[in-house]
Amino acid sequence: MVQGNNTPISEFLLLGLSEVPELQPLLFGLFLSMYLITVLGNLLIILAISSDSHLHTPMYFFLSNLSLVDICFTSTTIPKMLLNIQTQSKAITYAGCIAQIYFSLLFALLDNFLLTVMAYDRFVAICHPLHYMGIMNPWLCGLLVLVSWILSVLDSLLQCLMVLQLSFCPDLEIPHFFCELNQLTQLACSDNFLNNIVMYFATLLLGGGPLAGILYSYSKIVTSIRAIPSAQGKYKAFSTCASHLSVVSLFYGTSLGMYLNSANIHSSQSSAVASMMYTVVTPMLNPFIYSLRNKDVEGSLKRFFVMIVTKGTIILRPKK
Repeated sequence: MVQGNNTPISEFLLLGLSEVPELQPLLFGLFLSMYLITVLGNLLIILAISSDSHLHTPMYFFLSNLSLVDICFTSTTIPKMLLNIQTQSKAITYAGCIAQIYFSLLFALLDNFLLTVMAYDRFVAICHPLHYMGIMNPWLCGLLVLVSWILSVLDSLLQCLMVLQLSFCPDLEIPHFFCELNQLTQLACSDNFLNNIVMYFATLLLGGGPLAGILYSYSKIVTSIRAIPSAQGKYKAFSTCASHLSVVSLFYGTSLGMYLNSANIHSSQSSAVASMMYTVVTPMLNPFIYSLRNKDVEGSLKRFFVMIVTKGTIILRPKK
């Protein structure tokens, strides 16, 4: 792609969360810690689910996919930010910027769709418990994940193709810590009206649609829980949704905050902070939410650690 004066673009500049030199070591340590916690936490969830046959159910199949997507999501943005801080450089190549847009959109949409699929899974489990295993069979679970991937790939590809049609002004500074679609579109010198229409329509359709599905599922779940006669039965039914509901609230709350902030052109820094909440903080907290508020996952993690420690002890034990 070219600039407004037909000069080929070689790179953009990511301004990050702060330009104060004294804060850079603090930001590096903070984001490195958050990234390592995110990768380790979600990896443990995946290993715990895969190693425990009791967790080979639709609910935990979707959870393991969500954990994998969260690892990929943070890996799209944080390593480049850490590299720029370490090298004291703000540059990102044009191709690298487009790649960041593509993969950040891809994994954000996958998070969105997987949370919706998980809400449907909880709806079937609570509202139609006798038909649960028949409805949520392996074929349907695999199909739901596959459709989520296909829709995410197609939308991300469309958005990137739209960006490739734009020409940019000489000011190539992005007030963000990664190449975010809305921020990059605002830098265009050419008419970006069609880009904005496609972007907001896709957000409404692929963001609002799944959210409406989640709200509908939980409205039915609440109705079914209220019909349960015993307090213990109500608590047990609600506890199966508590972790998912917490993650949904965190993801959509921070995402909504990001889009509300990005609508204000004078709040670039607050927009970057809001983006950090759903791109970094939410994937980091998901493993804690699912492990601390889910006895099955917590028990599986304990057994997994015991198995690792036991195997390590047997290997290190000297032969007599």
